[in-house]
Amino acid sequence: MSADKRRPMAVLVKICGINSVEAADAAAKARADFAGMIFHRTSPRYLNPIQAGIVAERLRGRLRTVALLIDPNDDEIAGVVTVVKPDFLQLHGNETPARVGAIKSRFGVPTIKAFAIADANDFAGVAAYNDAADMFLFDAKAPATATRPGGGHGIAFDWQLIRGRSFARPWLLAGGLNADNIARAIHVSGATGVDVSSGVETAPGAKSPELILNFVVAARNAQFVREAES
Repeated sequence: MSADKRRPMAVLVKICGINSVEAADAAAKARADFAGMIFHRTSPRYLNPIQAGIVAERLRGRLRTVALLIDPNDDEIAGVVTVVKPDFLQLHGNETPARVGAIKSRFGVPTIKAFAIADANDFAGVAAYNDAADMFLFDAKAPATATRPGGGHGIAFDWQLIRGRSFARPWLLAGGLNADNIARAIHVSGATGVDVSSGVETAPGAKSPELILNFVVAARNAQFVREAES
């Protein structure tokens, strides 16, 4: 087999919870692939429409933008799409396959469907979204004590649960990732895409340019190690 055929795909890196022009600049400078903006009011990373427009313009053309919503209605989506013009809509709630498909059809924006994972049973419904979603994201299930839905809680699920699984869509690994554990997470899970939020913050919602850079570098280095071992 030739070296080209054996070469793994580059690890994709998404920095989620971008909520300032400084964080946007840091993600772009670090050469991340995606920048996520959160539109759920209970999140410490929430962006209001005015902020979102400013941040989105700062990101446009530099990396792909992702708007994260949780069980949104059509009016909410329309507002975000109009202001942000995202490259992807990330649906992080209890959206059914039919709902995800309807959102994609109505708004013409590719979708990322997020799944909360705690045990192997949580993968059972993934295949039902094959035709509706363009990408999948696997995040740790929120703890029982959580006061808000969605991710960004800084906890991980057992990466062994996903190792060796195949999916019909590209996928991202999320949940409790940081520069110190990302190499192990990629090695154990086999992920070719990763998503981080709290792991590049000094406090909830406070993105650190240094931590963003460290995370992206660590993810890229993990890719090179995996390539050398293949």
